[in-house]
Amino acid sequence: MDKPTFKFFTQKSDAINLSSDVVKGRKALLKDPVEQLDLDKATTIMDLVESWKNGGIQSRSLAECAMVYENMLKDEDRPTVLLGLSGALIAGGLRKVISDMIAKGIVDAVVSTGAILYQDYYAAQGFRHYKGTPKADDEVLHDLYIDRIYDAYVDEIGFVECDNRISEFSSKLEARNYSTREFLHQLGSTIGDSDSILFNAFKAGIPVFCPAIADSSIGIGLAGYFRWAKENRKPTFTIDVMRDNYEIAQIVLKSKKTGSIYIGGGVPKNYINDAAVMLDYTKGHSYVFQVTTDAPHWGGLTGSTLDEAKSWGKVAKKATRSTVYAEATLALPLIVGYVLQKGVHKGRPRVKFTWNAGGELVLGKS
Repeated sequence: MDKPTFKFFTQKSDAINLSSDVVKGRKALLKDPVEQLDLDKATTIMDLVESWKNGGIQSRSLAECAMVYENMLKDEDRPTVLLGLSGALIAGGLRKVISDMIAKGIVDAVVSTGAILYQDYYAAQGFRHYKGTPKADDEVLHDLYIDRIYDAYVDEIGFVECDNRISEFSSKLEARNYSTREFLHQLGSTIGDSDSILFNAFKAGIPVFCPAIADSSIGIGLAGYFRWAKENRKPTFTIDVMRDNYEIAQIVLKSKKTGSIYIGGGVPKNYINDAAVMLDYTKGHSYVFQVTTDAPHWGGLTGSTLDEAKSWGKVAKKATRSTVYAEATLALPLIVGYVLQKGVHKGRPRVKFTWNAGGELVLGKS
């Protein structure tokens, strides 16, 4: 390659050293051009995400997450896919996206905050989330019995009604130990809403875990039940978190491979990570992607990198992984839409979970 010359920058031209190593290094790095997005060609979600594979910044990161998901679903070893959910996802309009992931068989187990599951139950009872504003006068909202989740409003009267319904449901359960998976399975059996996360999980036999269930309005409903039981000298059932750990660890142990998806972070992300090392499993998750708005330099779990999880053995050394720094109501529909429109999930058998009374799992396919 001839040495370049620049008429007005001769000193810079003279300083350029195009040795064979430099030529080789430049050729290795300057081989994949960024392609400019053409909206005349990108007419579907799948087209858009495909185009972003050759884009940059977070658009390419999102496309990489979609490719991790695609590879996870196409793997012939049939990885068990665990979905972690946190944040204001239902207030942001993602309830049906999540329930479709369950109904269409692109996730096999769910770990969620209690708030998401409670708001799913709230919606299943006929209550709604409403468009609001983050600039609202919250003292006025309080006096109107309206609760605010950033720019969405919910009906506090509806919340109290749902608290009572959960208390009433709980009062009918046999007084024994339940994992959150079993408790939520039975709660899902009371729902008839085809858009419900809990209902679709119940219908498909998908386990849903909520390790921090007390920290939610479901926990408030349980507190109401517990007070009623104490006042009336009724025996109470117990949410057994040790059984939760045993059950989710069995899913990991009895799966040939596992993949994990983290929407947000917090307890669900850490719990699915921990499931990889909870008993004797040492391989870590084989596929991982996360959607987060947090950054790793604050030191928190929500923003921690997937490579950091390798040091704990929670993510496999050679895991296929990616992170997109984006808000979930934007990113998740695009990733899920790509997978569904591409049809990579079709013909994929479901995992069949069979639990005995002691929480022992038999894992099969259906």
